Amino acid sequence: MNKIGLFFGTETGTTRLVAKKMHKMIGDEICDKPINVNRITPEEMMQYDALILGTPSYGIGEIPGHGASGCFEPNWAEFFDKMPEAPDFTGKRIAFFGLGAQERYADRFCSSLYPLVMKFKGWGAEIVGDTSTEGYTFEQSAAVVDGRFLGLIIDQRTQGMFTDERIAKWLEVIKPQLLEKLTAAA
Repeated sequence: MNKIGLFFGTETGTTRLVAKKMHKMIGDEICDKPINVNRITPEEMMQYDALILGTPSYGIGEIPGHGASGCFEPNWAEFFDKMPEAPDFTGKRIAFFGLGAQERYADRFCSSLYPLVMKFKGWGAEIVGDTSTEGYTFEQSAAVVDGRFLGLIIDQRTQGMFTDERIAKWLEVIKPQLLEKLTAAA
């Protein structure tokens, strides 16, 4: 695919809302419309060399899904159940975003992002788009590695007023990295 793939898992629709904001800021000419992972096959995702993947934060650091995290809607866990045993994401560049509530879940803020990123990294993907923890107040997050978040973190519940600005700043960084991947693949 010669566009950026934008996929997300969601439970309440907030991750979808953030993905739609991203798509609008990036533009339809270089990014396909965001699609919920419960509506695609792994083969559809594998067509893209540059991806943005988003997740809600449910459970205690698990990948969101029906199981331990208790999602009612099919989410990332159910998508992974459809994956081939050892998918190869080598050569693919992926940026991640995660949603969470830093006040309500200060002890595990956006921790579901960590296992999602590690799964794709384990499959050979190149991960881009880490962000600063500055401006957030929380006790612990598995999504913090070497003092930085593994991707863009959005707290729509208590810091919704910063969402558009955070997305725009993050896209300034990752958009050239993802476009570089598309150019190289063309």
